[in-house]
Amino acid sequence: MSRPTDKKYSYLRLSFLVPLSVLILAIFLSRSFPRLALFAGQLKPFSTTVNNMSSQIPMYQKELEIALLAVQRAAQLTKRVFHEKAKGTVSKDDKSPVTIGDFGAQALIISALKANFPEDEIVGEEDADELRSEAGKGLRDQIWELVKSTKLADANSESRLGGPVKDEDAMLDLIDFGNSEGGAHGRIWTIDPIDGTKGFLRGGQYAVCLALLVDGDVKVGVLGCPNLPVDDSAPLDSNIGANQTDEGRGVIFSAVQGLGATSRPLTTGPLSLQGQRIAMKAIPDGDMSKACFCESVEAGHSNQSESAQIAKKLGITKPSVRMDSQAKYGSIARGAGDIYLRLPTSETYQEKIWDHAAGDLIVREAGGQVTDTLGKRLDFSKGRTLAENKGVVAARAEVHGKVLKAVQEVIGQK
Repeated sequence: MSRPTDKKYSYLRLSFLVPLSVLILAIFLSRSFPRLALFAGQLKPFSTTVNNMSSQIPMYQKELEIALLAVQRAAQLTKRVFHEKAKGTVSKDDKSPVTIGDFGAQALIISALKANFPEDEIVGEEDADELRSEAGKGLRDQIWELVKSTKLADANSESRLGGPVKDEDAMLDLIDFGNSEGGAHGRIWTIDPIDGTKGFLRGGQYAVCLALLVDGDVKVGVLGCPNLPVDDSAPLDSNIGANQTDEGRGVIFSAVQGLGATSRPLTTGPLSLQGQRIAMKAIPDGDMSKACFCESVEAGHSNQSESAQIAKKLGITKPSVRMDSQAKYGSIARGAGDIYLRLPTSETYQEKIWDHAAGDLIVREAGGQVTDTLGKRLDFSKGRTLAENKGVVAARAEVHGKVLKAVQEVIGQK
């Protein structure tokens, strides 16, 4: 028979263990909730994902979180470069601010990817050959100063990315990890550290771009757009291409295949939990006269004369909004614009996969369709370029066919 003292001790142990268990559970949830909330923002309504939820929820959760944090940290470096070095610069040469930003942002992103996914391949735009030379020492020193001093203002987020780059030599090695030739097999990340170099220099639109390909198919896409308005409802206008201020600006778009697209404010610390689903807006009654279409600022990037003819054929009355970078993809994905055209200017030019991978997925997950001018899906499995595609036509799925027809009629008139 139990003695009274045994019952007393059992009660004391229980009274101690219960609150301790509650405390442990509370700590666990407090640390896990931001990540769960982050990924929950990518989920479609329950009724559309219930059949696949068990397989989709765990997949690419870590990839999404790391990609978002990596782009957020790299965007912080690019903004430092602009404010400290780029104002008043109007050209791109081997020692220009945009070159410093390209190298620095690529090093930081690859550092995060290698810390978390060491076996993955990476297709990057830059290599460190020039920086390793004696002639490149001055440029190398400037880049290293930025890389070693740029970090997220949140220790836990910074730790998730693997912490700081060890030293200058490690930075150069990281840059050179972006040497994958791409292809149709395995896990391959594509990076464009500063997409829209002239937009960056003029204080207009540029993007820090990161995407994960698995067997040539885009699974995760992230675009950091420091100069786009945070407000998803802000309309596009002719001033968006230059001289943007920091106030009320800075947005990061993301998508996971099959789980929709999201936007959230770009911060310097932990990821904002104010993410919200985005979708391309419907064009009432299919009336194209009020549609807004985007194209590149530079005439060398897209045939602007043919774009104007296409707009006229569709009955679009608004002038085009010209802006640089994959910010165009993000803008139409959240309904600020309706159509994005990038028409071939050369028979031989091949688009780079890093210029389109993230934006392609984000638009498609927001209810859009993205093809080339022949109506073929963009094929990211052919190496470092879209070797099988010509141009880009992006629009809401319901009107994409109409837009594509107009594109083909105009191009066919040549």
